[in-house]
Amino acid sequence: MATAGTAVAVLGTGSIMGGNQAIDHYTGGPEKRAKAEATELREIVREEVREALYQAWPKTTGSVNGIKPKGDYRNQLPQK
Repeated sequence: MATAGTAVAVLGTGSIMGGNQAIDHYTGGPEKRAKAEATELREIVREEVREALYQAWPKTTGSVNGIKPKGDYRNQLPQK
């Protein structure tokens, strides 16, 4: 009796699990999981790239002086 009861329980569970898998496949479960995984992967890559750029970029540019113009550049003509 116990063996027959266990076999019926296993078969019942198997049919429920199989039905859930069929419903999941019909409602687009695998595609939804693939999209969610791709979105999560993009977010991780985006964070990693942002962190790498932040670490590579200098905090300050130092003391940049540049070239000081000699007089008014609008009135001076270039020498040939």
